[in-house]
Formats: sequence, structure tokens, C-alpha cells
Amino acid sequence: MSPSVIHPLAVHRADGQGGSFATPAFPNLFPSGTTSYSPGSAAAHDKVTPMNFELSIGNIVGFIGAVLMVASYLMKSMLPLRIVALAACVFFFAYGWTKAAWPTLFLYALLIPINIKKALHVHQLVKAIQRAKGDTPVAEWLLPHMTKKKVAAGTKLWSQGDVAKEMLYVESGMVRLVEHGELLGPGSLIGEIGVLSPDNRRTLSVTCETDCTLYSLSAEQMAALYYENPKLGFHVMRLVVHRLTHDVDKARAVARA
Repeated sequence: MSPSVIHPLAVHRADGQGGSFATPAFPNLFPSGTTSYSPGSAAAHDKVTPMNFELSIGNIVGFIGAVLMVASYLMKSMLPLRIVALAACVFFFAYGWTKAAWPTLFLYALLIPINIKKALHVHQLVKAIQRAKGDTPVAEWLLPHMTKKKVAAGTKLWSQGDVAKEMLYVESGMVRLVEHGELLGPGSLIGEIGVLSPDNRRTLSVTCETDCTLYSLSAEQMAALYYENPKLGFHVMRLVVHRLTHDVDKARAVARA
């Protein structure tokens, strides 16, 4: 008979009777009554693993959700990203349901309506841009994403050289471009050059000539809208070129006078 092989996690008996037994730290390492480990014993055929993986429906659903979530982080186009992220949330919700994982259920029950709302928001923006004609004012489809505010007459909106943090749409009232001595009325969009310029500085000072109702869009919101639909860049570029051309023509007229 071949000698028994002592398992590394077993210790020799101290009573000199031979054999070995499992250490107290691993009381269940060997079956009941087993004091030594040998290749032919039942303990040799028992699998000791940190976890048992079961290819169940719940696990399959969870893996699909994980793949979709990773895919959403790799996407650049906002609408497909939101749709894939929504699908991932649905799969993770189903995973939490099959496993009775209440925190997971609670988390994705909140994320599903949030992603639905954001996906609809992006879809509406895409449709608005697609419907816009070449001569459609950019403010018409920016307006739903802007914040309304009322400003009293005489208020200085910004000074030349200030950091540009927002662009404004004039719904009512008159604003004055101080350095040009020019008044702009309802329907005007101002401040877009400063927001898009590399140094983010104001090129002109602007004050409210009368009480005004303005709509504001921050630089961060503008960047988010552009990320959601790159077509926005074309329309804004067209607007900026028109404004710069107007300023150049005005400067030439002043130089000739």
C-alpha cells in the first residue's frame, strides 16, 4: 500500500499516533472522519472552489446587461448611446428580479425612466435639427433648451474681455452693442462668438437698452447639445460666419466714412 500523502493544510498529530487532521481554520476541508488526504480518497475528488458558477437565465441576462453597458460607454453618438444604456438598465433590472437583489432592482427601477426621458430629449433635438431648413434661425431650435430670464433696462450683461459663459437670445426688448453703438432687437442671438472662441473672451460689451426678456444657454449646455448631435456644429458655424461677416462689413463702412 502506498503511503498517505499529507495535505499541506493538514497538521501532524501531536500524540505520535501518525496520520493528520484538518487545521481548525479549515474545519470543513475534509469529509467527516477523514484525517488524511490521499489520491484515492473521497477528499481528493471534492472540488474546493471559491464560488460555484451556474449558467442560469439570471446570469445570462446579467451578462447581456454588462455587455450593453460597456458598449454604451464606447459610443459617441448620443441617441444610440441612450438607447443602448436603456436596454442595459432593463436587463440589469431583470437580473435583479431573478436574483431577488433588491438594491439592484431599486437602482435600475430609477435609472430606466431617467434614460427614457434623456433618450426622448435627444430624439426631439435630432428631429428638430433635421426639420430645420437652411435659412431657419438657429435660435428656433435652441430655444427649448434655453433658460428664460428677465433683465431690467440699464443692466450690463457683460464687458469686452470678460470670460464668456453663455449666449443669449433676445425675445423682447433692445440690447446695445456698446463699442459698435448698435441696437439689437427681438430675435437676435448674441454672445455665441465668445462662447465658441478659443480664449472664451467677449469681443464686445453688451447692455440692456430697455427691459428685456432673454433666453440663456450656457457654454456647457452648448457643448452637450453639440455632442448629442454634431449637425448642430454646421448651423452654429453658419451663424458665427454671418456675424463675423457683418462685423467686417461694418468696420469697412466706418473706415470709409
